Amino acid sequence: MKKWLVLFLMAMFVFVLAACTASEDAGEEKDTDTTEEGTSNSGGEKILRLNNGEEPTSFDPSIGFDSVSWTALNNIMEGLTRLDESSQPVEATAEAVDISEDGLTYTFTIREDANWSNGEPVTAGDFVFAWRHMLDPETASPAAFLGYFIKGAESYNMGEGSAEDVAVVAEGDKTLVVTLTAPTEAFLNIITNPSFFPIHEATATENPEWHTEAESFVGNGPFKLASWSHDEEFVFEKNEEYWDAENVKLDGVHWAMVNDENTEYQMYEAGELDVSDVPAELSEQLMDSPDLTMLDQAGTYFYRYNVEAEPFTNKKVRQAFAYAVNQDDIVQYVTKNGEKPAYGFTSYGFEGPDGQDFRDAAGNLVKTDAEKAKQLLEEGMAEEGWETLPPVTITYSTNDTHQIIAETLQDQFKQTLGVDVELQNVESSVFAADQKEFKYQLSRSSFLHDYADPVNALESFITDSSMNRTQWSNAEFDKLIADAKAETDSAARWEMLIEAEKILMEEMPIFPIHFYNQVQLEKENVEGIQRHPVGYMDLKYADKK
Repeated sequence: MKKWLVLFLMAMFVFVLAACTASEDAGEEKDTDTTEEGTSNSGGEKILRLNNGEEPTSFDPSIGFDSVSWTALNNIMEGLTRLDESSQPVEATAEAVDISEDGLTYTFTIREDANWSNGEPVTAGDFVFAWRHMLDPETASPAAFLGYFIKGAESYNMGEGSAEDVAVVAEGDKTLVVTLTAPTEAFLNIITNPSFFPIHEATATENPEWHTEAESFVGNGPFKLASWSHDEEFVFEKNEEYWDAENVKLDGVHWAMVNDENTEYQMYEAGELDVSDVPAELSEQLMDSPDLTMLDQAGTYFYRYNVEAEPFTNKKVRQAFAYAVNQDDIVQYVTKNGEKPAYGFTSYGFEGPDGQDFRDAAGNLVKTDAEKAKQLLEEGMAEEGWETLPPVTITYSTNDTHQIIAETLQDQFKQTLGVDVELQNVESSVFAADQKEFKYQLSRSSFLHDYADPVNALESFITDSSMNRTQWSNAEFDKLIADAKAETDSAARWEMLIEAEKILMEEMPIFPIHFYNQVQLEKENVEGIQRHPVGYMDLKYADKK
């Protein structure tokens, strides 16, 4: 009980500003016949109509580590814990959690009535199989670093240990024992992440591609994957095998894949969707709409440099471009959705041991300064002996908002630095893979917190992290992050993280644009959708009236 109380108090303090995330919701009841896609209602069925934007990266929970996969996964699968209405981790597939006195060993008792969508029981072995799969170097899971809290996990993932060394043990079918490297108060929150969901071992062993089609997919969440037309739509149905099915009110969810905000809004207006983002050009017009919801989210929209690609091999050139960015203008005149401009990487909403928000304590680390930008560019070019700056290309993935931000940056660099930059638009399915392979000079990015702690944002940029994608490496930064993770003194730990962010913003392998929020239109007959400042949209308790 003591550990749960500590975790509760920590999470209550963590988000004083953040209120929610997510953005896909609800549906209206209709009396028309159900279509083949399941988009309409028959006999009073409750079908939510949502837009996923694009094809999920993967429904393998170890691979689908991004916003286009998380939300769906969070509703067709379930971990040991789940976030409740207050964004606190509570028992889910596990009915009980016992934590040792030293905070190192967690014993989870899995519910007797926890079943897979095929009717077979969820076992402790399914969790062992899934977590080892995530940590297996061959899987190349971008989420593997989240498991490094577990004893033996990092060594195995780095190819220096074995799967048997990972301290995740099934003691019988319904008891899972996990041993950590150090007490981690956020652990029960961390494992709500889809990367820690179980995998039906028998199915995955027989068919490694089990997660690629609805016919072979096996889940354990409130809904099951009924159909999936790739790059077009996918459909959920209520999972009657789910242990808490009696509290699931929806009969199904239909997901479109429309990667255009204007089209999405038109579909919302036409009654084809129950939720829509707000197109930038309509934001002022729609700000007073009764359908509008505006919620904070812990995350950052930013740009990455490839520090091994000229001219961004030079720190002063990187700084020059960063100081040429006017974040205020972008949120006021470009995105126009009430976002907060970002003058550091870690978003608002994390309260320290002294009661001060991390962002306020760390201060404004990078803010537009035209004269400083010009001076830094001149100095950087002189250091390299460049009379002409090497060509620069800004790359962004296909999306209206990404495009208009990129065009604004292009203009700001021209006006402030006198530099002409090219723009490159790349389809989302290609963009992510190419960015990981360092194929871009300067490219757009986003970060949403995986768990409720500033270290989660900063650890993305340690050397060789799969989330780094800049080729930047700094030994002092790496040490601060490692020390902060091991530090038990809250005040000392906080100072380490503040210092680490200062190094990140001084070295400038990235520059921030704005902190995320969720501004959406939602039909008035929708209720019960849970959104979390750190977490994923939860449709378990969603309903339509």
